[in-house]
Amino acid sequence: MKKNEVEKEVTVACAGSYKSKKARWNDWKWQIKNRINTLEEISKYVHLTKEEKKGLVLTERLAFAITPYFLSLIDPFDPNCPIRKQCIPTSNEGVATEFDYNDPCAEEKDSPVPGLVHRYPDRVLLLVTDECATYCRHCTRRRTTGHAKHVMTSKMLEKVIKYLTDNPAIRDVIVSGGDPLTLSDEKLEMILSSLKKVPTVEVIRIGTRVPIFLPMRISESLVTMLKKYNPVWMSIHINHSKEITADVKKALARLADAGIVTGSQTVLLKGINDTSEAMKKLCLEVMKNRVRPYYIYQCDPAIGTSHFRASIEKGIDIVSKLRGFISGYAVPTYVIDAPGGGGKIPISPKYVVEKQGKKWTLKNFRDKHYEYIET
Repeated sequence: MKKNEVEKEVTVACAGSYKSKKARWNDWKWQIKNRINTLEEISKYVHLTKEEKKGLVLTERLAFAITPYFLSLIDPFDPNCPIRKQCIPTSNEGVATEFDYNDPCAEEKDSPVPGLVHRYPDRVLLLVTDECATYCRHCTRRRTTGHAKHVMTSKMLEKVIKYLTDNPAIRDVIVSGGDPLTLSDEKLEMILSSLKKVPTVEVIRIGTRVPIFLPMRISESLVTMLKKYNPVWMSIHINHSKEITADVKKALARLADAGIVTGSQTVLLKGINDTSEAMKKLCLEVMKNRVRPYYIYQCDPAIGTSHFRASIEKGIDIVSKLRGFISGYAVPTYVIDAPGGGGKIPISPKYVVEKQGKKWTLKNFRDKHYEYIET
């Protein structure tokens, strides 16, 4: 089933006549309202494997939902489709290893007020909702995401603002969730305007996957509102080049034209993007669309995600095959968000061979050795 065929079938099923209701496809609220979220529904559009059917019964750990738009990108006949593997659960989600954690990054222990994580000296993470447009099966925050228990209220925000005011060293606020762009423009603006009133807050960042899952959400009205609070940075979760469609390119261009600085964050996922070829293609594609490749994350050890975790050696090898072969601007930093709350730790290939006195022996991207003498 091709993309336009899936789009047509989903639109007819959710909205009636395809011809008369086609405009609804580009309505982000319609997309959210008509997410596919049951085994019965997804079976209409995808030829599910036995393991996928089992996984769709195990969704108590993380809700299942996918926008009609993102569903249209899935190959319905290929279980190895990189889009499909990211959003349709399998029975592997029922596997918990000895080193899996409910809260792998220990965010809760660094939460001074509800919804706020303060780990680094000058910046905080603000969790404003637990809803996403589509739920990534590798989600690190699956303990809360999709359970419809948390939306930032005015009273909660008041406590956050007081904490920021009382801690003037904080200059950078990362607004995340869930996905903050699932909130209405009005709700999101209420949060941003409140943050901007704190004199010491210099930068606001938004962490989101909505430009990928729901590109029609990046409307003129949204970017006009965001521009009012510049400098606004946006970290966009992009895992595979197949995600960068014509609709996504249009959304990314709209953000860039509005002066919103964008960077990509990619999770290294086994069988999805864990080759140098796949990662190179992704990095170059996002660069072409004015997005700076920022991070490659080692997949966090959240419960039920062990089947997604590639080896650290694999991650190092991928970066070594990017550095020098493509522009430095296109090479993201490979990091491990240390379990237990240690923060992001960069992991790189070894370019220093040895040091003897003031002589450094270095290895370049072609594995050739060079000497640098300090004077």
